[in-house]
Order: sequence, then C-alpha cells, then structure tokens
Amino acid sequence: MKRFLLAVIVLLLAAAGFIFWLFARAADGVPILVYHRISDTDTNPTTLKVADFDAQLKYLKDNGYHVIMPDDLLDAWANGKTLPPNPIVLTFDDGHEDIYKNVFPILQKYNMRATIFIVTDYIGRKDYLSWDVVRALQAGGFMDFQSHTMSYKDLTTLKGDKLWNEIYGSKQALEWALKKPANFIAYPDGKYSLDAEDTSKECGFRAGFIEDYGLAANDSDNFVLTRIPVLGSNSHTLLRFQLRLKGSPIFAPLHRFKQDIAEGNPEFADLIFIP
Repeated sequence: MKRFLLAVIVLLLAAAGFIFWLFARAADGVPILVYHRISDTDTNPTTLKVADFDAQLKYLKDNGYHVIMPDDLLDAWANGKTLPPNPIVLTFDDGHEDIYKNVFPILQKYNMRATIFIVTDYIGRKDYLSWDVVRALQAGGFMDFQSHTMSYKDLTTLKGDKLWNEIYGSKQALEWALKKPANFIAYPDGKYSLDAEDTSKECGFRAGFIEDYGLAANDSDNFVLTRIPVLGSNSHTLLRFQLRLKGSPIFAPLHRFKQDIAEGNPEFADLIFIP
C-alpha cells in the first residue's frame, strides 16, 4: 500500500512539474483569438451568440487585457517595442455580414480593435460584407481588413501559379480596394504547406495565421502563428472561453496529441478533453 501511495505521489509531482514547465515555457506567449460568426440566428457550430461575445469582451476588459493589433506584436518582436500588460489579439475569419451588424457595435462599446481576414472573391455575395462596408469599417478605425485568400481554396492542394494567384490575388484586391498595405494572411481552415508559407513571404505578407490553440511567441515561425479558436457549440461559453484562454499551454499540446491519434484510435481520442 505504501509503495502504491508513493508511486501516486511521484506521478502527481511529475504531472505538476510538467504542467508548471508548460506554463513557464509559454510565459511570454500572446493569445490570438479567432472568431468566425457572431449571430443569434445562424446555427453553425462556429457561431457565437451576440450576448456571449459581449460577455467575453467584457471579461477581457474587466481582467486587464489590452487588445493589440498584429503589427504591434510583430514590431515588439522585431524591434523591441514595448507591449501593454496582458496583450491579446482579436481576429475574425471569412467576412460575413454579422461583422458589421453584431461585431462592430460591441468593439465600439469596449473600445477594442480587431483584424478581419476576408475572402476577397466572397465580398459582395449574399450574407457577406460589401466593399463599401469594408471601406467604411476600415476607415472607422476599429477594424483592419487582411487576407483570407482569394477564393478559400485548400492551399495544400495548390502549386505554382495557382497557389500564387490564390494568395497574391487576394493581396492585390485588398490593396486596390482599401488603398493600404495588406500585411497578413490567414490560411483557409488553418491548412498550409511550406509552399504556401514561401509564397506568402514572396508576395510581401508579414505573417501568416493558423488555428492551433496555442500562444504566439517570439520564437514562433511568423508564417505559422497560432490562434485560439472561440466557438459557440458549448452552452457554457464563458467558462469554455476562460478555459481556452487560461489553459492554452496545456490544451495546445493535448489538441495536437488528440489529432495525431484520432485516425488510428478515435475512441481514445474522444476521451481527451478539449474545452
């Protein structure tokens, strides 16, 4: 019995030490959040209700987080620019119409800014922003619009001119429409390849973004910056939000492990808790 208790204590201490190491390693990391839809009518699993989004931004404000933009983050890493305490980056993917209807008023309410990654070929379609609205929101100062590619193709399946056109075409469209540089790209579905990274660099982007639950750090590859996805399919949305935000150093490696074993051991993968 004593040996069993000793073994349990050793395992607990080892687990505690490992968790402490994970958090210490991520101490300088910056959370980058990615949202998709903010709506009370859409039922997509990635959609967050308006009140839940409001509650999350209120939580950030009440708990001393300071929203920064991607350029601020890259400048701090490259040039030693000082960041405010508890920096955090807000991003949105796709460019749906609810960005104007539901996101913009709440950003104004809490005086926060966000980066919106848009699919340039989708602008003007039903349920998406128009270029006139994009220009007005860009001029308003609360949102900065960047690339989510030209037509939302899987970049891992493209090569050569097709890959170049998908990435550079979106950059050209943004810069022509908004008369400002397009510095950042978010890869569709977070899928990327070395070719996609290299092409993004050649096109003149400053960084690229994926989704991986982890924190962005100074030693990160600037073209594979991780973002924490914020979804709406859990009824305890504020608790889930807090868990993902605070527990990112734990949940990021857990999520990668879950993905690695999901194909061969789906039943075991389902047992791994990711909020």
